[in-house]
Amino acid sequence: MSGSKSNQNAATSSRSTAPSSIRHPRQRMAPNYLLIWVDNSIDQEDEDCQNTLVQLKNVVNDVKLCTESDQCIEALNTVDKQQAFVITSGSLGQHLVPKIHGMPQLDAIYIFCGNKSRHEDWTQNWTKIKGVHTNIKEICQALQLAVKQCDQDSIAVSFLTVNEMVSTDNLNQLEPTFMYTQLFKEILLDIKYNRNAIKDLAACCRQVFTGNPVELQVIN
Repeated sequence: MSGSKSNQNAATSSRSTAPSSIRHPRQRMAPNYLLIWVDNSIDQEDEDCQNTLVQLKNVVNDVKLCTESDQCIEALNTVDKQQAFVITSGSLGQHLVPKIHGMPQLDAIYIFCGNKSRHEDWTQNWTKIKGVHTNIKEICQALQLAVKQCDQDSIAVSFLTVNEMVSTDNLNQLEPTFMYTQLFKEILLDIKYNRNAIKDLAACCRQVFTGNPVELQVIN
């Protein structure tokens, strides 16, 4: 891939924070977002690649690595209730983007390359391409904003005046998701917890964030 060495060098700045060996785990629980990083030059044994993966997992815990376009397409086709983001190299993206751009589960595409000017023209034709980047830090910042926006868009809000609230019929017209969220919140607030429950929660979180050293440090 053209510029692949630049891509790998982009993650070197965080090398001091990466563990000596990182394996991509099978996620035990489905989070709200899936990040697919597709690049012909991905090598999970390479330290720079491991560093990049750690940084990406700090934003989206569920990261899938692909070295071929078909793997990325297959991964997107298996997405059910998740929002998906794709990071692809410039040269590979020119062939991949037309195949995946229309998928409703795909929220945004980020081009990760070593020559920004080379790919700025063709990327203007695709609205889901949110930027052409030469370093992973920029992509992580863009991802954080995208995830925040998706979270805000998913919040259901219903409005009723004081007079309208006295009617049961009006209450039945409330957005179901909003009502379920309120009920769930009340249940969580009313539950009595003990130390065993906290330990169980911590154990569950450790399973979810296996391979994510930053989150594991917070949990522990």
